[in-house]
Amino acid sequence: MRLTTKGRYAVTAMLDLAIHNDQGPISLADISGRQGISLSYLEQLFARLRKRGLVVSTRGPGGGYTLSRPANELAIADVISAVDEKVDTTRCGGTVDCQDSHRCLTHDLWSDLSAQIHNFLANITLADVMRRNGVQEVAARQDSIMSRPPAGSRSGAGAGLASQSVE
Repeated sequence: MRLTTKGRYAVTAMLDLAIHNDQGPISLADISGRQGISLSYLEQLFARLRKRGLVVSTRGPGGGYTLSRPANELAIADVISAVDEKVDTTRCGGTVDCQDSHRCLTHDLWSDLSAQIHNFLANITLADVMRRNGVQEVAARQDSIMSRPPAGSRSGAGAGLASQSVE
């Protein structure tokens, strides 16, 4: 199975958006900071997600993105598909020309596996992933890291006395 960075990042960004959806529109810069995904890459992904109707954008100050529908209505397979990603375990990409322009011995096996993976991902929503053990704890850790002042910043009482490192 090949799921590229594009699909993984799209799911991660959409999960981040789902977790913070109650805060109003979320900026891509915030998602970028929490998830360590480049802003320009997120812009490309979110253009596709918006085009496929999975997110809604809000312009202006306080703008950003929100989910187009509740997290329990957004399947992981839809997110992966929206960014033109396929989960395909065949060597031929489903074209049935695996071996010298013909079907190979194991084509049907790998094709069936691809269908199983798609069905698995089609039956898991963003809300399901949010309920998994550890997801909320990871989100809380990421939020606390984002709310710390950058290392070496000069703010508050005693600024300049000692710098605090951020892990």
